[in-house]
Amino acid sequence: MILGFIGVGKISFSVIEGISKSKIKYKKILLSPRNKNLSKILKNKFKKIEIAKNNQDVINKSNWIFLAITPNVGKKIIKNLKFRSTQTIISFISTITLSELKKAIKIKAKIIRAIPLPPISLKKGPIPICPPNPKVKAFFNNLGTTVEIKNEKSSNNFWSTSGMMAPFYEMLRVMTDWLIKRGVKRNNAQKYITSLFLALSEDAVVNSKENLKNLVKESQTPKGLNEQGVKELTKAGFYKSLEKTLNSIHRRLNK
Repeated sequence: MILGFIGVGKISFSVIEGISKSKIKYKKILLSPRNKNLSKILKNKFKKIEIAKNNQDVINKSNWIFLAITPNVGKKIIKNLKFRSTQTIISFISTITLSELKKAIKIKAKIIRAIPLPPISLKKGPIPICPPNPKVKAFFNNLGTTVEIKNEKSSNNFWSTSGMMAPFYEMLRVMTDWLIKRGVKRNNAQKYITSLFLALSEDAVVNSKENLKNLVKESQTPKGLNEQGVKELTKAGFYKSLEKTLNSIHRRLNK
């Protein structure tokens, strides 16, 4: 199997890193030439990676095509590319729907939307796919945990929450900088904050079958620091603002 990537940004880079470290069997990975720096880094880092002449060259030589371009670029170029009905096309494009993809691609190929995030490079994290597909599910299960979604409208809920990745990292940055301002060295501050939230996330995963409100309750003591933290952030509208932002992202995806 030959895997072709149109668009080589952060997400493609992470997916390819994960594939190269996994047990997935493939003949080679073809990359579009647009992002020459990242493509060259991948080619030098891993075996079986080649840089194609252009986007159509990627399609001509690949069995599976991964569309990892921005929505604006996607709307411009996909309609001019010629795919084959025997190919599997996996789109990472957040705001181009399945119906729009089918219209642009023009042929009856297998088209699946997926939502990989950077931790896929570590073979960790959920990868929602829509519609369900056994081969695509098996593929992504080598890179994390595949979540099959039957309804595209429902998949937009997952796309919306994926928009919280950068805000999460920004929260870690703010807390790290807060420690630095108080005299903690950056290495120690960053190590502490990232390790703390890794441990909290792993604890949440272990307890994921329970209602998360139980973790919120159990992590507080009367008049304790965590109780103060939750109360003050609630009063400041932090969590309402989070929900408001999710709604805003969701509306954008459903336009």
